[in-house]
Amino acid sequence: MFIIPYFAVICMMNAADKIFDYMYKNRKTFQLILGLLVALFITITELKAQDTEGFIYGKVYTNNNSYIGQIRWGREEAYWNDHFNASKIDNAYESFRDKERDRDRSFDWRLSSIWDDRSTKTVHIFSCQFGDLKEINNYGDKRITAKLKNGKTIKLSGSGYNDVGSSIVVLDSELGEMSIKWDRITRVEFLPTPKNLKDNLGKPMYGVVETYRKGRFEGFVQWDHDERIGEDKLDGETRDGDVSIRFDRISRIEKMGNGSLVNLKSGRQYEVTGTNDVDNSNKGIIVSIAGVGKVDITWKEFKSVTFADIDHSGEAYTSYRQPKALTGTVFRYDDQQLSGEIIFDVDEEWDLEILEGKDDEIEYKIPFRNIKIIEPKNYNYSVVKLRNGQELLLGNARDVSDDNAGLLVLGDGQKDLVHIDWRKIVKIDFE
Repeated sequence: MFIIPYFAVICMMNAADKIFDYMYKNRKTFQLILGLLVALFITITELKAQDTEGFIYGKVYTNNNSYIGQIRWGREEAYWNDHFNASKIDNAYESFRDKERDRDRSFDWRLSSIWDDRSTKTVHIFSCQFGDLKEINNYGDKRITAKLKNGKTIKLSGSGYNDVGSSIVVLDSELGEMSIKWDRITRVEFLPTPKNLKDNLGKPMYGVVETYRKGRFEGFVQWDHDERIGEDKLDGETRDGDVSIRFDRISRIEKMGNGSLVNLKSGRQYEVTGTNDVDNSNKGIIVSIAGVGKVDITWKEFKSVTFADIDHSGEAYTSYRQPKALTGTVFRYDDQQLSGEIIFDVDEEWDLEILEGKDDEIEYKIPFRNIKIIEPKNYNYSVVKLRNGQELLLGNARDVSDDNAGLLVLGDGQKDLVHIDWRKIVKIDFE
């Protein structure tokens, strides 16, 4: 049996006394260190929890009640970076385009011309991210107004768009998940999302999408344009029967023949066919990328997606700044240039609005606030340079081709708008 010598015990006791004395004399310092360690532990714990600030959140008013919580719009849009779409009822700038055409049009002496439709009115789309909206008011018959964060109100029609008319899902903190019919809704007020919602509609779908010719795209994933959160399901047929698989259980989907090879996180693997979730009737895979916008990849170009677990849900509502008017300098072929406020395509006037263009089988939808330069290259294509340094060649869309109605520019210190035809533009440099 090992016996500790008496003098060793005395030394240990003396050392312990000195340690206790030191700790007592410096007890405030140790209390501070302990507090910092506790705070650090809490911070680490919070970081591990899912950040829910990227989900849409707000208060939905009906004729009789109100409900507050996480919102899913029409069982589709779930994030602040998702797009709200409608058509503009009024366009105060359209008359400038009409006058331009009237000046250029020579008189038509054909008798039949009296029955020709000379209307030049164009239906302009209003599209922005939900994070840019302050509220939506419903007046019935698919007539609404959208109030932006800067207080600007825009009159809109929802005809032809499922963002107006569909039910809205609200995860009310007391009542749970509710689906509210559109004709019961009077107003939707958007509010900052709490950082860690205890109850939420599901985890984000995030991953890397590989294409055949255009490389890889990483961001939040919309499958078949609809499924956006982990609780959404991929439907299909296997050799043994029908399946309906939650996306948060899937690790990878790879296009294969007339269907897809679906890999689960558990390691199981299935060949799935028979529905638009897994075959060439799929509407496309959309990837939301910070600093760019939404990238819509056709099924033809899609190769595979590998999902990843992340601890955040995207940009918070407060990160979407108040919209600003489009401003910059327009360079023309006659070596003249004009700086000031810009109305793009005789329509878009705010930096929150969306430019659309295609790169072969991939369509880009980019908020103007992410764009630095647009350079028309021919009748069909333009080079679009983003503020993050990325450069895209986009075409086959009105915004980037000669179908564009041109720009209206209110020059610095000027009172009148100047119309610049798209074919006369060398470069647009946004401030």
